[in-house]
This record gives sequence, structure tokens and C-alpha cells, in this order.
Amino acid sequence: MEAFFKIEIFDDEGLNAIDPNSKIEVLASGFSWTEGPVWVKDGNYLLFSDIPNNKVYKLDAQKDTITYLHPSGLSADSFTGSEPGSNGLLVNAKGELVLMQHGNRAVAKMKPSMSNPKPDYEFLINNYKGKKLNSPNDGAFDKAGNLYFTDPPYGLPLMLKDPGKELDFQGVYCLLSTGELLLLDDALKFPNGLCLSPDNSKLYVAVSNIENAAWYEYDIVEPGKVANKKVFYDANPFLEKEGYQGLPDGLKISKNNYMFATGPKGVLIFNLSGKLLARIYTGQLTANCALGKDEKKLFMTAHNFVLSVDIK
Repeated sequence: MEAFFKIEIFDDEGLNAIDPNSKIEVLASGFSWTEGPVWVKDGNYLLFSDIPNNKVYKLDAQKDTITYLHPSGLSADSFTGSEPGSNGLLVNAKGELVLMQHGNRAVAKMKPSMSNPKPDYEFLINNYKGKKLNSPNDGAFDKAGNLYFTDPPYGLPLMLKDPGKELDFQGVYCLLSTGELLLLDDALKFPNGLCLSPDNSKLYVAVSNIENAAWYEYDIVEPGKVANKKVFYDANPFLEKEGYQGLPDGLKISKNNYMFATGPKGVLIFNLSGKLLARIYTGQLTANCALGKDEKKLFMTAHNFVLSVDIK
């Protein structure tokens, strides 16, 4: 399998982000659909979701994988969909695990400490103006502890046509540290991955809409208020040229302002002017990524694998 991995450089600036000779390594395999990786610096380990199996796994420096949480996204037994588990995982400023829970249709915090994990959750938010959220997908904290997140329908058994869907849109939100939930955008059909620029001045949202695949950029005017929405990168020509193997999904931005964005056939690397610089070609449906210790390694959740590659 590793023979098909490669680093593609599309612009010389890409050499500032990654060495084309870096090896893409399989760290773990045998899962159903891996997602939502997060590097836990207090402990030097990676957590990631396996959504269909309703689990969070822990991968340590010895490449040992254990079940960290089960259930991770659905506490009840009556669920007929294929994605009951957690999706995006985050660690807040207090060192607590925050989960985007498909089955529970909530953003939740694990109440026990991360060193003693148990599936005991506190819902931070599960509704907008009294109507249930769809299925929170991915999120990012700003420096003040406000949480930006997306809410597509992927966790609902029938997605857009699900009879249990209470909202008539798929939102991009900001949950303020005060507990107030603000709607930022209700016009994206399938908002998915989300991240903030290192200086918190910009919000980026991936849209996994096969009819109009793109990454969007917003100016953050103040916490929970955005303006000047624009297309950061239009993925449609790329898909037409390359063929479909994945849509815009999870993304992260390094401290040196390079965006690592999962998309067609791997992870695309952009500068923040929207120029495509390189691709980490996995040949897999690659859902999300996480920056590791000191941002020297990128972890990738790709179908039933967890991969890594050294970056600059």
C-alpha cells in the first residue's frame, strides 16, 4: 500500500511546508471510518474517532492502539443510522476533551479527566433556538475559548431527508464562552471541516458538497461575528481534472500559516493566499488531520487507516 503514497509539489513554496521525500507511514489500520484526530500534548498521544463503531481510540508513541471511549457519540441504543459515534475531537484550555457527537446530536464535554476516561458526558449545546442540532461535525476553539463548529446532516440516518431533522439548514456556529450560541452561516449545504487562522482573524470552512465543493474564508469581526465571506479555493476544477476521491473535509493551519486540508486523494497544502502548493497523496478517502508535537508531524485519518508524515 505504501508504494502508492507520495508527496506532490505543485509550487516551489510547497518545499517550505513539506519535504517531497518525507515518508508517509501507516500507524494503525482495521477501523471502519476514522475521523477527528487530535494530538494530546499532555501525554504525547493521538486520539481519533471511529464513527460507525461509536468509539474513540488512543494511539501512543509505541503505535499501540486501545479503545479510549465507548460509546463516544451515542448514549442510547435505538439508532438506525451508520454514523452514531463522535466525529471531531478537541482539547480545551482546561485540558478537557470536547466531542462533536453525531448520535447525541450535541457538542459534549467528557466529564472525567483525560487520564481516566469514561463515557460520561456533559452537553455544552444540543439545540439552536429550541430545535435539535443536526450532527455536530468539526470545531475549533479561539484564544478566548469560544468554540466555532459545523453542523451538517451526516450523522442523521437519512441525512437531509431525515424525518427527525428539525432545522431546515446546516449551520456554521460559534458557541461563546458565555454559553450563547450564535449562527454565523446557514447557506452552506454540507459544511464540514473548520479551522481558524493562527491569529484568529480568519475562519475557514470546508464544504463537502459534490455539486459545489470548496473551502470558504470569513473575516472574524469579533467573537461570533463574521463578514466578507468568499471562496478560498474552488475544488470543482480540481475534481474535474483529477476525478473524485474525496471532498473538502477536515483542515488545520500550522503556526507558519500553511493550511493542510483533506480533499481529493489526500491532503492538499495551501498558503493563506489560497495558492495550492502541494499534496500528500494517500490514494484514500482522507477525512481529517491533526498537527503533532511541535508541528513536526501531520497525522491523517484516511478511511480505515491512521497515517502520519513529517512536515516542516
